[in-house]
Amino acid sequence: MTSTAPQPSPAESTAGAPSDRRRWFALAIVMTAAFMDLVDVTIVNIAIPSIERDTGASFSSIQWIVAGYALAFAAGLITGGRLGDIYGRKRLFLIGIGGFTLASALCGFAANPEMLVASRFLQGATAALMVPQVLSIVHATFPAHERGKVFGLFGAIVGLGAVSGPLLGALLTEWNIAGLEWRPIFLINLPVGILGLVLGRKFITESKSPKALRLDLVGVVLVTLGMLMLIYPLTRGRELGWPLWGHLSMAGSVLVFLVLVLFERGKAGRDGSPLVELSLFRVRSFAAGIAVQLTFGIGLGIFFLVWTLYMQMGLGWSALRAGTTGIPFSVSVSVAAGLSVQKLVPRFGRKVLQTGALLMAAGLLLYIWESHHYGMDITSWQMALPLVVMGVGMGLIVAPLADAVLSEVPREHSGSASGLFNTVQQMGNALGLGLVSVVFYGAIGDRLTPQQVGPAFADAFEQSLWWVAGVLALIFVVMFALPARPKQHVEGAGADEPATVEPAEEPVLTH
Repeated sequence: MTSTAPQPSPAESTAGAPSDRRRWFALAIVMTAAFMDLVDVTIVNIAIPSIERDTGASFSSIQWIVAGYALAFAAGLITGGRLGDIYGRKRLFLIGIGGFTLASALCGFAANPEMLVASRFLQGATAALMVPQVLSIVHATFPAHERGKVFGLFGAIVGLGAVSGPLLGALLTEWNIAGLEWRPIFLINLPVGILGLVLGRKFITESKSPKALRLDLVGVVLVTLGMLMLIYPLTRGRELGWPLWGHLSMAGSVLVFLVLVLFERGKAGRDGSPLVELSLFRVRSFAAGIAVQLTFGIGLGIFFLVWTLYMQMGLGWSALRAGTTGIPFSVSVSVAAGLSVQKLVPRFGRKVLQTGALLMAAGLLLYIWESHHYGMDITSWQMALPLVVMGVGMGLIVAPLADAVLSEVPREHSGSASGLFNTVQQMGNALGLGLVSVVFYGAIGDRLTPQQVGPAFADAFEQSLWWVAGVLALIFVVMFALPARPKQHVEGAGADEPATVEPAEEPVLTH
Protein backbone atom coordinates (compact mmCIF):
# COMPACT_ATOMS: atom_id res chain seq x y z
CA MET A 1 0.00 0.00 0.00
CA THR A 2 1.32 3.43 -0.90
CA SER A 3 0.43 6.65 0.80
CA THR A 4 1.40 10.29 0.53
CA ALA A 5 2.85 11.47 3.81
CA PRO A 6 0.81 14.34 5.25
CA GLN A 7 2.46 17.58 6.26
CA PRO A 8 2.74 17.39 10.04
CA SER A 9 1.27 20.07 12.20
CA PRO A 10 3.70 22.06 14.35
CA ALA A 11 2.60 20.12 17.39
CA GLU A 12 3.21 16.83 15.64
CA SER A 13 6.59 17.96 14.36
CA THR A 14 7.85 18.95 17.75
CA ALA A 15 6.47 15.78 19.28
CA GLY A 16 8.46 13.65 16.90
CA ALA A 17 5.63 12.10 14.86
CA PRO A 18 6.60 8.86 13.12
CA SER A 19 7.60 8.82 9.47
CA ASP A 20 5.15 7.60 6.86
CA ARG A 21 6.93 4.25 6.51
CA ARG A 22 7.04 3.69 10.27
CA ARG A 23 3.34 4.51 10.61
CA TRP A 24 2.29 1.93 8.05
CA PHE A 25 4.56 -0.73 9.52
CA ALA A 26 3.10 0.02 12.95
CA LEU A 27 -0.41 -0.26 11.49
CA ALA A 28 0.36 -3.69 10.02
CA ILE A 29 1.65 -4.88 13.42
CA VAL A 30 -1.31 -3.73 15.50
CA MET A 31 -3.80 -4.97 12.89
CA THR A 32 -2.15 -8.39 12.96
CA ALA A 33 -2.54 -8.44 16.74
CA ALA A 34 -6.21 -7.47 16.40
CA PHE A 35 -6.73 -10.26 13.87
CA MET A 36 -5.02 -12.75 16.21
CA ASP A 37 -7.41 -11.81 19.00
CA LEU A 38 -10.50 -11.98 16.76
CA VAL A 39 -9.53 -15.43 15.52
CA ASP A 40 -8.85 -16.68 19.05
CA VAL A 41 -12.34 -15.71 20.18
CA THR A 42 -13.96 -18.16 17.72
CA ILE A 43 -11.29 -20.73 16.90
CA VAL A 44 -11.93 -22.79 20.05
CA ASN A 45 -15.59 -23.54 19.29
CA ILE A 46 -14.79 -25.67 16.25
CA ALA A 47 -12.20 -27.74 18.19
CA ILE A 48 -14.35 -28.55 21.23
CA PRO A 49 -15.01 -32.22 20.24
CA SER A 50 -11.26 -32.80 19.83
CA ILE A 51 -10.47 -31.13 23.19
CA GLU A 52 -13.15 -33.20 24.89
CA ARG A 53 -11.82 -36.48 23.47
CA ASP A 54 -8.16 -35.73 24.12
CA THR A 55 -8.34 -34.30 27.65
CA GLY A 56 -11.48 -35.95 28.99
CA ALA A 57 -12.84 -32.52 29.86
CA SER A 58 -16.29 -32.40 31.43
CA PHE A 59 -19.08 -30.29 29.99
CA SER A 60 -18.51 -27.70 32.73
CA SER A 61 -14.79 -27.50 31.87
CA ILE A 62 -15.63 -27.04 28.19
CA GLN A 63 -17.95 -24.18 29.14
CA TRP A 64 -15.15 -22.48 31.04
CA ILE A 65 -12.60 -23.04 28.27
CA VAL A 66 -14.90 -21.03 25.99
CA ALA A 67 -16.24 -18.53 28.53
CA GLY A 68 -13.07 -17.88 30.55
CA TYR A 69 -11.51 -15.91 27.72
CA ALA A 70 -14.61 -13.75 27.22
CA LEU A 71 -15.02 -13.06 30.94
CA ALA A 72 -11.42 -11.94 31.51
CA PHE A 73 -11.38 -10.03 28.24
CA ALA A 74 -14.57 -8.06 28.83
CA ALA A 75 -13.78 -7.32 32.48
CA GLY A 76 -10.34 -5.86 31.71
CA LEU A 77 -10.85 -3.89 28.51
CA ILE A 78 -11.61 -0.45 29.99
CA THR A 79 -8.76 -0.81 32.48
CA GLY A 80 -6.40 -1.82 29.67
CA GLY A 81 -7.33 1.29 27.70
CA ARG A 82 -6.74 3.59 30.67
CA LEU A 83 -3.39 1.94 31.50
CA GLY A 84 -2.31 2.71 27.93
CA ASP A 85 -3.29 6.37 28.40
CA ILE A 86 -1.22 6.57 31.60
CA TYR A 87 1.87 4.43 30.97
CA GLY A 88 2.07 4.50 27.18
CA ARG A 89 0.12 2.65 24.51
CA LYS A 90 3.18 1.07 22.91
CA ARG A 91 4.37 -0.23 26.29
CA LEU A 92 1.00 -1.77 27.16
CA PHE A 93 0.62 -3.20 23.65
CA LEU A 94 3.97 -4.96 23.93
CA ILE A 95 3.17 -6.25 27.42
CA GLY A 96 -0.19 -7.47 26.15
CA ILE A 97 1.07 -9.22 23.03
CA GLY A 98 3.93 -10.80 25.01
CA GLY A 99 1.53 -12.08 27.66
CA PHE A 100 -0.93 -13.26 25.02
CA THR A 101 1.81 -15.25 23.30
CA LEU A 102 2.89 -16.83 26.61
CA ALA A 103 -0.73 -17.69 27.48
CA SER A 104 -1.20 -19.26 24.03
CA ALA A 105 1.84 -21.48 24.67
CA LEU A 106 0.40 -22.53 28.05
CA CYS A 107 -2.93 -23.35 26.34
CA GLY A 108 -1.18 -25.39 23.65
CA PHE A 109 0.86 -27.38 26.16
CA ALA A 110 -1.91 -27.72 28.79
CA ALA A 111 -1.61 -31.06 30.59
CA ASN A 112 -5.22 -31.16 31.80
CA PRO A 113 -8.54 -29.27 31.50
CA GLU A 114 -7.85 -27.22 34.64
CA MET A 115 -4.61 -25.86 33.20
CA LEU A 116 -6.35 -25.08 29.91
CA VAL A 117 -9.12 -23.16 31.71
CA ALA A 118 -6.58 -21.12 33.72
CA SER A 119 -4.54 -20.40 30.59
CA ARG A 120 -7.64 -19.20 28.74
CA PHE A 121 -8.35 -16.75 31.58
CA LEU A 122 -4.76 -15.47 31.26
CA GLN A 123 -5.21 -15.19 27.49
CA GLY A 124 -8.32 -13.05 27.92
CA ALA A 125 -6.66 -10.84 30.54
CA THR A 126 -3.60 -10.16 28.37
CA ALA A 127 -5.80 -9.55 25.32
CA ALA A 128 -7.53 -6.87 27.42
CA LEU A 129 -4.16 -5.09 27.70
CA MET A 130 -3.37 -5.50 23.99
CA VAL A 131 -6.61 -4.86 22.12
CA PRO A 132 -7.56 -1.36 23.43
CA GLN A 133 -4.17 -0.08 22.33
CA VAL A 134 -4.85 -1.01 18.69
CA LEU A 135 -7.43 1.67 17.96
CA SER A 136 -5.84 4.20 20.33
CA ILE A 137 -2.43 3.79 18.61
CA VAL A 138 -4.17 4.34 15.27
CA HIS A 139 -6.08 7.32 16.65
CA ALA A 140 -2.94 8.91 18.10
CA THR A 141 -0.65 8.13 15.13
CA PHE A 142 -2.75 8.98 12.07
CA PRO A 143 -4.19 12.44 11.32
CA ALA A 144 -7.94 12.81 10.88
CA HIS A 145 -7.87 12.89 7.08
CA GLU A 146 -6.10 9.49 6.93
CA ARG A 147 -8.15 7.68 9.56
CA GLY A 148 -10.96 6.85 7.13
CA LYS A 149 -8.59 4.71 5.08
CA VAL A 150 -7.17 3.12 8.24
CA PHE A 151 -10.59 2.31 9.69
CA GLY A 152 -11.50 0.76 6.35
CA LEU A 153 -8.58 -1.63 6.81
CA PHE A 154 -9.68 -2.25 10.39
CA GLY A 155 -13.18 -3.16 9.22
CA ALA A 156 -11.74 -5.58 6.67
CA ILE A 157 -9.68 -7.24 9.42
CA VAL A 158 -12.80 -7.54 11.61
CA GLY A 159 -14.72 -9.19 8.80
CA LEU A 160 -11.89 -11.55 7.95
CA GLY A 161 -11.36 -12.50 11.59
CA ALA A 162 -15.07 -13.13 12.16
CA VAL A 163 -15.12 -16.18 9.91
CA SER A 164 -11.44 -17.12 9.71
CA GLY A 165 -11.45 -18.49 13.27
CA PRO A 166 -13.79 -21.43 12.61
CA LEU A 167 -12.17 -22.15 9.23
CA LEU A 168 -8.63 -22.07 10.61
CA GLY A 169 -9.69 -24.12 13.63
CA ALA A 170 -11.27 -26.74 11.38
CA LEU A 171 -8.18 -27.01 9.17
CA LEU A 172 -5.69 -27.22 12.04
CA THR A 173 -7.80 -29.79 13.90
CA GLU A 174 -8.44 -32.03 10.88
CA TRP A 175 -4.81 -31.91 9.76
CA ASN A 176 -3.77 -33.19 13.22
CA ILE A 177 -0.27 -31.76 12.81
CA ALA A 178 2.38 -33.99 14.45
CA GLY A 179 -0.43 -35.82 16.24
CA LEU A 180 -1.17 -32.71 18.33
CA GLU A 181 -4.91 -32.70 17.42
CA TRP A 182 -6.41 -29.43 18.81
CA ARG A 183 -3.20 -27.91 20.24
CA PRO A 184 -2.02 -26.11 17.05
CA ILE A 185 -5.04 -23.77 17.29
CA PHE A 186 -3.16 -22.11 20.17
CA LEU A 187 0.44 -22.81 19.16
CA ILE A 188 -0.04 -20.98 15.84
CA ASN A 189 -0.07 -17.74 17.86
CA LEU A 190 3.55 -18.22 18.98
CA PRO A 191 5.44 -17.20 15.80
CA VAL A 192 2.93 -14.41 15.10
CA GLY A 193 3.17 -13.06 18.64
CA ILE A 194 6.96 -13.20 18.78
CA LEU A 195 7.24 -11.42 15.43
CA GLY A 196 4.76 -8.77 16.56
CA LEU A 197 6.71 -8.24 19.78
CA VAL A 198 10.04 -7.79 17.96
CA LEU A 199 8.70 -5.55 15.18
CA GLY A 200 6.46 -3.61 17.54
CA ARG A 201 9.45 -2.52 19.62
CA LYS A 202 11.07 -1.15 16.47
CA PHE A 203 8.24 0.46 14.52
CA ILE A 204 5.46 1.50 16.93
CA THR A 205 5.82 5.05 18.24
CA GLU A 206 5.00 5.61 21.90
CA SER A 207 2.07 7.84 22.80
CA LYS A 208 0.28 8.63 26.03
CA SER A 209 -2.10 11.18 27.43
CA PRO A 210 -0.51 14.62 27.84
CA LYS A 211 -2.33 14.95 31.15
CA ALA A 212 -0.97 13.42 34.37
CA LEU A 213 -3.54 10.67 34.85
CA ARG A 214 -3.63 8.14 37.70
CA LEU A 215 -5.14 4.67 37.79
CA ASP A 216 -8.59 4.63 39.33
CA LEU A 217 -8.49 1.44 41.43
CA VAL A 218 -12.05 1.83 42.76
CA GLY A 219 -13.28 2.27 39.20
CA VAL A 220 -11.37 -0.86 38.16
CA VAL A 221 -13.07 -2.87 40.93
CA LEU A 222 -16.55 -1.54 40.08
CA VAL A 223 -16.16 -2.14 36.33
CA THR A 224 -14.82 -5.66 36.86
CA LEU A 225 -17.53 -6.51 39.42
CA GLY A 226 -20.32 -5.16 37.23
CA MET A 227 -19.09 -7.04 34.15
CA LEU A 228 -18.70 -10.31 36.06
CA MET A 229 -22.16 -9.98 37.66
CA LEU A 230 -23.66 -9.54 34.19
CA ILE A 231 -21.64 -11.96 32.06
CA TYR A 232 -21.12 -14.86 34.49
CA PRO A 233 -24.86 -15.67 34.85
CA LEU A 234 -25.34 -15.30 31.09
CA THR A 235 -22.49 -17.73 30.48
CA ARG A 236 -23.54 -20.34 33.05
CA GLY A 237 -27.30 -19.70 33.14
CA ARG A 238 -28.52 -22.43 30.79
CA GLU A 239 -26.18 -25.07 32.22
CA LEU A 240 -27.42 -24.33 35.77
CA GLY A 241 -31.10 -24.03 34.85
CA TRP A 242 -31.29 -20.24 35.13
CA PRO A 243 -31.23 -20.07 38.95
CA LEU A 244 -32.68 -17.15 40.91
CA TRP A 245 -29.26 -15.91 41.98
CA GLY A 246 -28.34 -15.46 38.33
CA HIS A 247 -31.27 -13.13 37.72
CA LEU A 248 -30.49 -11.23 40.94
CA SER A 249 -26.85 -10.93 39.90
CA MET A 250 -27.75 -9.48 36.49
CA ALA A 251 -30.18 -7.03 38.11
CA GLY A 252 -27.53 -6.13 40.70
CA SER A 253 -25.03 -5.36 37.94
CA VAL A 254 -27.22 -2.41 36.94
CA LEU A 255 -26.89 -1.00 40.46
CA VAL A 256 -23.12 -1.50 40.36
CA PHE A 257 -22.90 0.42 37.07
CA LEU A 258 -25.01 3.24 38.58
CA VAL A 259 -22.62 3.42 41.53
CA LEU A 260 -19.76 3.49 39.02
CA VAL A 261 -21.29 6.46 37.18
CA LEU A 262 -21.73 8.41 40.43
CA PHE A 263 -18.22 7.61 41.62
CA GLU A 264 -16.61 8.45 38.27
CA ARG A 265 -18.44 11.76 38.15
CA GLY A 266 -17.00 12.68 41.55
CA LYS A 267 -13.57 11.32 40.60
CA ALA A 268 -13.45 13.54 37.51
CA GLY A 269 -14.20 16.59 39.66
CA ARG A 270 -11.59 15.69 42.31
CA ASP A 271 -8.49 14.86 40.29
CA GLY A 272 -9.46 14.51 36.62
CA SER A 273 -8.40 10.82 36.43
CA PRO A 274 -11.58 8.73 36.18
CA LEU A 275 -11.37 5.25 34.68
CA VAL A 276 -14.46 5.88 32.54
CA GLU A 277 -14.38 9.34 31.01
CA LEU A 278 -18.08 10.25 31.25
CA SER A 279 -17.50 13.44 29.27
CA LEU A 280 -17.09 11.21 26.20
CA PHE A 281 -20.84 10.61 26.23
CA ARG A 282 -21.40 14.32 25.65
CA VAL A 283 -19.85 13.75 22.22
CA ARG A 284 -22.95 12.86 20.21
CA SER A 285 -21.15 10.67 17.68
CA PHE A 286 -19.53 8.64 20.48
CA ALA A 287 -22.74 8.14 22.49
CA ALA A 288 -24.83 7.18 19.45
CA GLY A 289 -22.07 4.93 18.06
CA ILE A 290 -21.77 3.10 21.39
CA ALA A 291 -25.54 2.44 21.39
CA VAL A 292 -25.35 1.04 17.85
CA GLN A 293 -22.29 -1.05 18.75
CA LEU A 294 -24.05 -2.63 21.74
CA THR A 295 -27.15 -3.52 19.71
CA PHE A 296 -25.06 -4.76 16.79
CA GLY A 297 -23.04 -6.99 19.14
CA ILE A 298 -26.23 -8.60 20.41
CA GLY A 299 -27.31 -9.50 16.89
CA LEU A 300 -23.92 -10.92 15.95
CA GLY A 301 -23.69 -12.87 19.22
CA ILE A 302 -26.95 -14.63 18.41
CA PHE A 303 -26.25 -15.22 14.71
CA PHE A 304 -22.76 -16.71 14.78
CA LEU A 305 -23.51 -19.25 17.52
CA VAL A 306 -26.85 -20.48 16.14
CA TRP A 307 -25.35 -20.59 12.62
CA THR A 308 -22.58 -22.92 13.83
CA LEU A 309 -25.04 -25.12 15.76
CA TYR A 310 -27.39 -25.28 12.76
CA MET A 311 -24.69 -26.44 10.34
CA GLN A 312 -22.81 -28.89 12.57
CA MET A 313 -25.51 -30.29 14.85
CA GLY A 314 -28.60 -29.68 12.74
CA LEU A 315 -27.37 -30.50 9.25
CA GLY A 316 -24.63 -32.85 10.49
CA TRP A 317 -21.87 -31.15 8.52
CA SER A 318 -18.19 -31.59 9.36
CA ALA A 319 -16.23 -28.75 10.95
CA LEU A 320 -14.34 -28.21 7.70
CA ARG A 321 -17.48 -27.97 5.57
CA ALA A 322 -19.07 -25.56 8.05
CA GLY A 323 -15.92 -23.45 8.05
CA THR A 324 -15.60 -23.25 4.26
CA THR A 325 -19.29 -22.35 3.91
CA GLY A 326 -18.51 -19.02 5.58
CA ILE A 327 -15.87 -17.97 3.04
CA PRO A 328 -18.29 -15.90 0.85
CA PHE A 329 -19.41 -14.05 3.96
CA SER A 330 -15.85 -13.27 5.03
CA VAL A 331 -14.75 -12.06 1.60
CA SER A 332 -17.80 -9.84 1.11
CA VAL A 333 -17.35 -8.25 4.57
CA SER A 334 -13.72 -7.44 3.84
CA VAL A 335 -14.39 -5.94 0.40
CA ALA A 336 -17.41 -3.91 1.52
CA ALA A 337 -15.60 -2.61 4.62
CA GLY A 338 -12.81 -1.13 2.52
CA LEU A 339 -15.18 0.43 0.01
CA SER A 340 -17.52 1.84 2.65
CA VAL A 341 -14.98 4.08 4.35
CA GLN A 342 -12.80 5.01 1.39
CA LYS A 343 -15.50 5.58 -1.25
CA LEU A 344 -19.04 5.56 0.13
CA VAL A 345 -19.04 7.26 3.54
CA PRO A 346 -17.30 10.45 2.30
CA ARG A 347 -20.11 10.84 -0.24
CA PHE A 348 -23.21 9.46 1.48
CA GLY A 349 -22.34 9.59 5.20
CA ARG A 350 -24.70 7.89 7.67
CA LYS A 351 -26.85 6.43 4.89
CA VAL A 352 -24.09 3.89 4.20
CA LEU A 353 -24.42 2.40 7.69
CA GLN A 354 -28.22 2.35 7.46
CA THR A 355 -28.02 0.65 4.06
CA GLY A 356 -25.77 -1.94 5.68
CA ALA A 357 -28.36 -2.66 8.37
CA LEU A 358 -31.09 -3.07 5.73
CA LEU A 359 -28.87 -5.36 3.59
CA MET A 360 -28.07 -7.57 6.59
CA ALA A 361 -31.77 -7.84 7.38
CA ALA A 362 -32.52 -8.68 3.73
CA GLY A 363 -29.83 -11.38 3.76
CA LEU A 364 -31.33 -12.87 6.92
CA LEU A 365 -34.82 -12.98 5.38
CA LEU A 366 -33.39 -14.67 2.28
CA TYR A 367 -31.57 -17.18 4.51
CA ILE A 368 -34.83 -17.92 6.37
CA TRP A 369 -36.62 -18.56 3.08
CA GLU A 370 -33.86 -20.85 1.76
CA SER A 371 -33.62 -22.82 5.01
CA HIS A 372 -37.39 -23.37 4.99
CA HIS A 373 -37.56 -24.12 1.26
CA TYR A 374 -34.64 -26.58 0.99
CA GLY A 375 -34.89 -28.03 4.49
CA MET A 376 -32.27 -30.64 5.38
CA ASP A 377 -31.11 -30.84 1.74
CA ILE A 378 -29.74 -27.28 1.65
CA THR A 379 -26.20 -27.03 0.27
CA SER A 380 -23.27 -24.68 0.91
CA TRP A 381 -23.58 -23.02 -2.50
CA GLN A 382 -27.28 -22.30 -1.86
CA MET A 383 -26.27 -20.47 1.32
CA ALA A 384 -23.76 -18.33 -0.58
CA LEU A 385 -26.21 -15.66 -1.81
CA PRO A 386 -27.72 -14.74 1.59
CA LEU A 387 -24.25 -14.85 3.14
CA VAL A 388 -22.86 -12.46 0.52
CA VAL A 389 -25.77 -10.04 1.02
CA MET A 390 -25.30 -10.21 4.79
CA GLY A 391 -21.53 -9.84 4.44
CA VAL A 392 -21.83 -6.72 2.30
CA GLY A 393 -24.25 -5.27 4.84
CA MET A 394 -21.93 -6.02 7.75
CA GLY A 395 -18.95 -4.56 5.89
CA LEU A 396 -20.86 -1.31 5.36
CA ILE A 397 -21.34 -1.07 9.13
CA VAL A 398 -18.22 -2.29 10.92
CA ALA A 399 -15.59 0.09 9.52
CA PRO A 400 -17.64 3.34 9.47
CA LEU A 401 -18.95 2.54 12.95
CA ALA A 402 -15.44 2.53 14.44
CA ASP A 403 -14.78 5.82 12.68
CA ALA A 404 -18.05 7.32 13.92
CA VAL A 405 -17.39 6.32 17.53
CA LEU A 406 -13.80 7.60 17.75
CA SER A 407 -13.50 10.35 15.12
CA GLU A 408 -14.44 13.25 17.44
CA VAL A 409 -12.89 11.89 20.65
CA PRO A 410 -10.04 14.04 22.07
CA ARG A 411 -6.76 12.21 21.63
CA GLU A 412 -5.91 12.29 25.32
CA HIS A 413 -8.94 10.05 25.95
CA SER A 414 -8.45 7.73 22.95
CA GLY A 415 -7.38 4.80 25.15
CA SER A 416 -10.43 5.09 27.40
CA ALA A 417 -12.71 5.48 24.36
CA SER A 418 -11.16 2.48 22.63
CA GLY A 419 -11.58 0.39 25.77
CA LEU A 420 -15.25 1.38 26.02
CA PHE A 421 -15.77 0.66 22.31
CA ASN A 422 -14.40 -2.88 22.66
CA THR A 423 -16.06 -3.51 26.02
CA VAL A 424 -19.48 -2.59 24.66
CA GLN A 425 -18.92 -4.98 21.75
CA GLN A 426 -18.09 -7.80 24.17
CA MET A 427 -21.10 -6.94 26.36
CA GLY A 428 -23.33 -7.07 23.29
CA ASN A 429 -21.90 -10.44 22.24
CA ALA A 430 -22.37 -11.79 25.76
CA LEU A 431 -25.98 -10.61 25.85
CA GLY A 432 -26.55 -12.18 22.44
CA LEU A 433 -25.04 -15.49 23.60
CA GLY A 434 -27.26 -15.41 26.66
CA LEU A 435 -30.33 -14.82 24.49
CA VAL A 436 -29.46 -17.92 22.44
CA SER A 437 -30.84 -19.97 25.33
CA VAL A 438 -34.18 -18.24 24.82
CA VAL A 439 -34.45 -17.74 21.05
CA PHE A 440 -32.73 -20.97 19.95
CA TYR A 441 -32.80 -23.63 22.65
CA GLY A 442 -36.22 -22.41 23.77
CA ALA A 443 -37.58 -23.55 20.40
CA ILE A 444 -36.11 -27.07 20.69
CA GLY A 445 -37.89 -29.83 22.61
CA ASP A 446 -36.18 -31.70 25.46
CA ARG A 447 -36.63 -35.28 24.29
CA LEU A 448 -35.87 -35.59 20.60
CA THR A 449 -35.35 -38.75 18.63
CA PRO A 450 -32.30 -38.80 16.29
CA GLN A 451 -34.66 -38.22 13.36
CA GLN A 452 -36.14 -35.12 15.02
CA VAL A 453 -32.86 -33.39 15.88
CA GLY A 454 -32.08 -32.00 12.41
CA PRO A 455 -35.53 -30.52 11.66
CA ALA A 456 -35.77 -29.13 15.22
CA PHE A 457 -32.43 -27.34 14.87
CA ALA A 458 -33.42 -26.00 11.44
CA ASP A 459 -36.70 -24.60 12.82
CA ALA A 460 -34.90 -23.05 15.79
CA PHE A 461 -32.36 -21.51 13.43
CA GLU A 462 -35.11 -19.88 11.37
CA GLN A 463 -36.80 -18.49 14.48
CA SER A 464 -33.48 -17.11 15.74
CA LEU A 465 -32.88 -15.28 12.47
CA TRP A 466 -36.21 -13.48 12.88
CA TRP A 467 -34.89 -12.16 16.22
CA VAL A 468 -31.66 -10.99 14.60
CA ALA A 469 -33.60 -9.28 11.81
CA GLY A 470 -35.59 -7.45 14.49
CA VAL A 471 -32.37 -6.32 16.15
CA LEU A 472 -31.14 -4.93 12.83
CA ALA A 473 -34.39 -3.00 12.38
CA LEU A 474 -33.73 -1.42 15.78
CA ILE A 475 -30.16 -0.62 14.73
CA PHE A 476 -31.48 1.13 11.61
CA VAL A 477 -33.58 3.43 13.81
CA VAL A 478 -30.82 4.10 16.36
CA MET A 479 -28.46 5.10 13.53
CA PHE A 480 -30.54 8.25 12.96
CA ALA A 481 -28.78 9.57 16.09
CA LEU A 482 -25.40 9.35 14.35
CA PRO A 483 -24.07 12.47 12.59
CA ALA A 484 -25.30 12.70 9.01
CA ARG A 485 -21.66 12.80 7.92
CA PRO A 486 -18.47 12.44 10.00
CA LYS A 487 -16.76 15.82 10.40
CA GLN A 488 -13.48 14.79 8.83
CA HIS A 489 -15.35 13.87 5.63
CA VAL A 490 -17.06 17.25 5.18
CA GLU A 491 -15.54 19.06 2.26
CA GLY A 492 -16.07 22.73 1.53
CA ALA A 493 -18.01 23.37 4.70
CA GLY A 494 -20.09 26.45 4.45
CA ALA A 495 -21.77 28.59 7.03
CA ASP A 496 -24.35 25.96 7.82
CA GLU A 497 -21.99 22.99 7.74
CA PRO A 498 -19.55 21.86 10.42
CA ALA A 499 -15.92 22.17 9.44
CA THR A 500 -13.22 19.73 10.38
CA VAL A 501 -12.29 20.19 14.02
CA GLU A 502 -8.86 19.00 15.07
CA PRO A 503 -8.29 18.09 18.71
CA ALA A 504 -6.92 20.96 20.76
CA GLU A 505 -4.18 18.82 22.25
CA GLU A 506 -1.78 16.48 20.47
CA PRO A 507 -0.64 13.23 22.06
CA VAL A 508 2.75 12.96 23.66
CA LEU A 509 4.84 11.01 21.12
CA THR A 510 8.26 9.53 21.73
CA HIS A 511 10.35 7.09 19.71
